[in-house]
Amino acid sequence: MVTMTQLLTFRRYLNLPIQYFLQKMVSTSPPKEVQSIGKWAEGDPTRRAKWWYSTFHTVTAMIGAGVLSLPYAMAYLGWGPGTMVLVLSWCMTLNTMWQMIQLHECVPGTRFDRYIDLGRYAFGPKLGGWVVLPQQLIVQVGCDIVYMVTGGKCLKKFMEIACTSCTQLRQSYWILIFGGTHFFLSQLPNFNSVAAVSLAAAVMSLSYSTIAWAGSLSHGQINGGSYEYKSTSPTDFMFRVFNALGQISFAFAGHAVALEIQATIPSTPERPSKIPMWKGALGAYFINAICYFPVAMIGYWAFGQDVDDNVLMALKKPAWLIASANLMVVVHVIGSYQVYAMPVFDLLENMMIKRLNFPPGIALRLISRSTYVAFTLFIGVTFPFFGDLLGFFGGFGFAPTSYFLPSIMWLVIKKPKRFSLNWFINWGCIFVGVFIMMASTIGGLRNIIADASTYSFYT
Repeated sequence: MVTMTQLLTFRRYLNLPIQYFLQKMVSTSPPKEVQSIGKWAEGDPTRRAKWWYSTFHTVTAMIGAGVLSLPYAMAYLGWGPGTMVLVLSWCMTLNTMWQMIQLHECVPGTRFDRYIDLGRYAFGPKLGGWVVLPQQLIVQVGCDIVYMVTGGKCLKKFMEIACTSCTQLRQSYWILIFGGTHFFLSQLPNFNSVAAVSLAAAVMSLSYSTIAWAGSLSHGQINGGSYEYKSTSPTDFMFRVFNALGQISFAFAGHAVALEIQATIPSTPERPSKIPMWKGALGAYFINAICYFPVAMIGYWAFGQDVDDNVLMALKKPAWLIASANLMVVVHVIGSYQVYAMPVFDLLENMMIKRLNFPPGIALRLISRSTYVAFTLFIGVTFPFFGDLLGFFGGFGFAPTSYFLPSIMWLVIKKPKRFSLNWFINWGCIFVGVFIMMASTIGGLRNIIADASTYSFYT
């Protein structure tokens, strides 16, 4: 016989909404990976990366050609302003990196595996593409162009030191030799396939950065060295300072591929990808600090205002160590090129499949990727202004993607309370980032034009 208590209990269950039972069913089922809203051209990549994968991918993307120009930037900014800008940039970009990692899965059940996916969610399907995609492409293509120049220059320097009796080739030929390796490496399908290359590149970046500051420390202060601001006209000095800001912003470039890196990490409701990705990012920023600050400070201390735009070029002894450092730079920028090129390859292949009805396969990969490598190689050979390229691309593309665009998206999506600490920090990042973008873009472009008038092309 059914008691009154049992009837009341049964009635309460009838009044419960159906969502309760659905939630119970979901909670008892095994956790599944949160699905991505996007697919790669070759199919969704296997998400098997560990947290340390994100560390060396981020190190490879961030620590590159920019670290070697930091003493040169210090020569125009001086001890006080230069140190302040460097510390401020490190703190600001660490904050925006954290924001991007948090926003990767800000919508339950969805992963924003690309910067443009997050931009479309924040700003709308049409506006988001126009806001994010041009900036990201400038960063990725700009980096690859600069790495073509860097790889060629360092190969040339290595051969000059290692074989003094050899016939010296033009710098253009060395850039072509360096670019030739990427016609083969670019056929690797996705991020997971370049993990070994990226790991080697990350190790090389730490190694040659250590050689750069240790070599500068061993070299000591040059005779007659000065830490006064470079003597030039007021107008030229202003533009050079603007360019120096761009060189520093170029050194914090990992944000453009942060979401793509996080996309390779598995994610479940119990352990979302933001946990291991943030752990990896902290490791990357620690390595960043022990590379950037010693190179910038000690390099400037050793050479003063006479420092070269690539501090390794100013070091002469011991010859074997400097030659090794230049070869390490070559290995590093080989990996960095691929890390920045991989999202571009995906974009090109998707466009050719959708708009040109090109069938997926080896032919698509061979044509699209070889064309991109050839384009960046041509620009690198034609405009090998290392320092000026860093400033221009650093301001035009890196400042938005690393300094203030994540803060804008955070304000739009998370909507922090007005006049709260979080609100002030984000607006501060936006104002500082916009100033760096405008100043360094103008300075870099002006310096490219000025230096081009005295440069012999294809030397």
